[in-house]
Amino acid sequence: MPPAKKRTRSYDPTKIRTAVLAQFTTVRTAVAGLTPEQLAAPTRLGDWTVRELAAHLTMVLGSVARYLDAPEPEKLEVPLQDWPFRTSSAAGQVDEDVHAIVDAGTDLDALFAHAVDRLAKTLPGAADTRLVPSLPQALDCARAGETPTGGMTLADFMVTRTVELVVHTDDLNDALPGLNVSYDRQALAACTRLLLDALATKAPGGSVEVRVPPYAVVQCVEGPRHTRGTPPNVVETDPLTWIRLATGRTTWAAAREAAQVSASGERADLGGLLPIMS
Repeated sequence: MPPAKKRTRSYDPTKIRTAVLAQFTTVRTAVAGLTPEQLAAPTRLGDWTVRELAAHLTMVLGSVARYLDAPEPEKLEVPLQDWPFRTSSAAGQVDEDVHAIVDAGTDLDALFAHAVDRLAKTLPGAADTRLVPSLPQALDCARAGETPTGGMTLADFMVTRTVELVVHTDDLNDALPGLNVSYDRQALAACTRLLLDALATKAPGGSVEVRVPPYAVVQCVEGPRHTRGTPPNVVETDPLTWIRLATGRTTWAAAREAAQVSASGERADLGGLLPIMS
């Protein structure tokens, strides 16, 4: 029997745009209330303090307007589910850009306001099918003054913004216990689904069912495909634990020890496949 044809998950572009703006607004409000001592607190992101983390969050939204102002790439080259695998190669340049912003002493609220203002001028009239650059090519071409040859659709790129915003909101909450910045439900759902689909892309197959209720289920890992009844290999966890596993914020062993993941079946060990992005 030929393998089942993999379906590409679809997202409602209007809902995703709304979710991105909602999560960004929530983070902006939280950052505006932080003290200098809180902004200087360390994070789990290397040498970044909360101030660097907040500066990067402004770049997450600012990149949308910046890419829409840039020349449109020549062709579609990056499927959405492949995006998580491309981010690590741009980490060094992102780190340099964040430190440059912080070292310049620009007021954080001004950075948040500037990102929102630029987006308000560029996003409403942009078609969801419009191509934008993808990392790391966007950074390379921007430095060289060149037009990217390949990119992804604006609709897909906006889904990637939910990942950046949700993951870094979690980083912010980790750095400042008690802050409890909330997660937009649509943003959390999209982030969870994209990282699950990336797992299925990395380890295609149908022998393991990974459940992250209430948002998504995927089958992955080579082996006997489950078709009906109770799957022989099942992994289940909550959205934030899955996101932390997928991005290297926690390990498979730690999550299992803390009873944050249930796994049954001889193939239901995802430790060797994680993280998806880091």
